[in-house]
Amino acid sequence: MSVGLLIVSHSVRIAEGVVELAGQMAEGVTIVAAGGAEDGGIGTSFDLVTAGMQAADSGEGVVVLCDLGSAVLTAETALELLDEAAASRVRIADAPIVEGAVAAAVAASAGDDVDGVLAAARTAAGGPSPVDDARTVPDDGPTRTLTLVNDSGLHARPAADLVQLAATFDARVQVNGVDARSMLRVLGLGLDRGASVTIRATGPEAEEAVAAVADLVERGFDES
Repeated sequence: MSVGLLIVSHSVRIAEGVVELAGQMAEGVTIVAAGGAEDGGIGTSFDLVTAGMQAADSGEGVVVLCDLGSAVLTAETALELLDEAAASRVRIADAPIVEGAVAAAVAASAGDDVDGVLAAARTAAGGPSPVDDARTVPDDGPTRTLTLVNDSGLHARPAADLVQLAATFDARVQVNGVDARSMLRVLGLGLDRGASVTIRATGPEAEEAVAAVADLVERGFDES
């Protein structure tokens, strides 16, 4: 089980579209749409949001992303009326709904707890990554430099695969100097096919982490 996500939008189509996009990056993560008013028109629904919070919570918690201010107010009202135990597992993210949902979904699929998933969503609003990029991994740690060989480079799906893999090791991993556990930081590199990638790590499993990520890159992220 993992942390779930709830997408609250004034539009049914926007909520469902964000769920579809984020779900492509994070199989197995429960992502629930609460879009539109009760009649399906533009607006938000307290009942849909409340039901969505319950549906998204497997016991690990829920991160809620909203599109506009009144959606946040609806989510806050629903949160206030949950029982104490359920409410303690819900976080409302101050983050762009699309980018934040993608980053949060990848973090949830990597096994982060609810506060880690919240932090990942906040990187979409300029918040710090789960590991501060400014603290560069020492040069004397294990390092590999490779060339991206897959057609799509280090974009959405490959980036998600890299982030999820890096999160499985007890190590602090960086790719070209950014936190390898931050989906948006990795995507922000904008690396295409043929670009150079330097993987560096520190920590108890640094060697294993660098070797595994390097293998993923060399395999072209298993793209056909």
